[in-house]
Amino acid sequence: MLQIGEKPAAISIDEFRSRQRRLMSQLRPDDLLIICPNMESTRSNDVHYPYRSSSDMLYLSGWKDPESILTAHNDGKSWIVTLFVQPKDTLKEIWEGRREGVEGALKGWAIDFAHSIEDASTLLAQMIAKANRILHRSGINSLVDNMVNDAIERRDRGRQQFGNGPISIEDPSAKIAELRLRKSAAEISQMRHASQISSLAHEISMRHSAVGRREYQLQSVIEGFFSYAGTSGWAYPSIVGCGENATVLHYTVNDDICQDGEIILIDAGAEYNGYAADITRSWPINGKFTTPQKEIYQLVLNAQLAAIDECRVGRPYNAPHEAARKILAEGLIELGIITQTLDEALCMENGQLRMWYMHNTGHWIGLDVHDVGIYKPNGEARLLEEGMCLTVEPGLYFGAWRPDIDCPERYANIGIRIEDDVLVTSTGPDVLTKDCPKTILDLESLIGKDFE
Repeated sequence: MLQIGEKPAAISIDEFRSRQRRLMSQLRPDDLLIICPNMESTRSNDVHYPYRSSSDMLYLSGWKDPESILTAHNDGKSWIVTLFVQPKDTLKEIWEGRREGVEGALKGWAIDFAHSIEDASTLLAQMIAKANRILHRSGINSLVDNMVNDAIERRDRGRQQFGNGPISIEDPSAKIAELRLRKSAAEISQMRHASQISSLAHEISMRHSAVGRREYQLQSVIEGFFSYAGTSGWAYPSIVGCGENATVLHYTVNDDICQDGEIILIDAGAEYNGYAADITRSWPINGKFTTPQKEIYQLVLNAQLAAIDECRVGRPYNAPHEAARKILAEGLIELGIITQTLDEALCMENGQLRMWYMHNTGHWIGLDVHDVGIYKPNGEARLLEEGMCLTVEPGLYFGAWRPDIDCPERYANIGIRIEDDVLVTSTGPDVLTKDCPKTILDLESLIGKDFE
């Protein structure tokens, strides 16, 4: 049985300061950076959706509460980081929970000044008036959007006589994305912890598997353990599909009964301190692979292992995808499912591989499950660097329900995807989710078995 390790240390103030300095080094002295987190969203009446701050706010400060704004400006000597937060309010705290307030924000956070969000209109307007360029992502906070746009469009005496006021707006997301693409040791610790918890959750669901289970019952086992283990819950809505549902890439209904002889595919991962894990495993609900299921499963596993081996410093980002595609095409040709030559099968326009494998082999992962970072800067595949993290998730999907294909009866409704999270290091791939079982032997020894 896997054990949950010690919780990693939280991201330190020094690291947040380092992130801020690296970003500020790309800015001009007359710039103003404004980071607005997500707004709270109403589910119904006075019930809100669970709140999660924006990933950029988490990356630059770690601040998780709603109704906040982070700014950075240069006072002529150094960069000053300011955080606007919800003020202390006893009545609201009685109903909604304690707040850090301005005083709390000044004590344990990587900022220089803190103010009440109620003062943002006045103080932020003063900052905007002194800036030449505003770095701000619009569409998140309408109040700030309006303040910035009004300042840009204003044609008053001060602007005409002295040139005061901002003249341009730039989205800072691309600059922040480049920083977030390379993970620090502290970030990797958060991701490794999320991966370990997610791995154990998958193992528990394997042991809980049985013919007649509802998909949502296995979903509850996994997501319940996410909470039990101290995470903030799922990093993305869980995919739990049996039989033909396993051949639907983003199936999330999760309410069918798992029948004897079916494969179940579960794509689920936890989020810890904002950092995501992303794991997919596929196994026979009754605990024993049939020969056709075994043929497809082993082929996908071989493709995944080949793709993981390509996650090395200096290799192009698409190298894992091409490695997986080659193994899958060769295997399907050998099984008689593909009737083209290898080169023909791999053709993006009319290759037969696309009938059975229609998605990419991976994506960046970090504070977002589909994390930020350009894959093809200047049109060329980015070369992998130490500290980058990506998923590796080849699959094969034989949906007999599809009218666009002639599905081989032998493989009807087999859907297999195997996904792990991989850290690129100077010594080779480091599979963060390696604790999650995935060989045929390991799976068959776990499925339906209670913990000893």
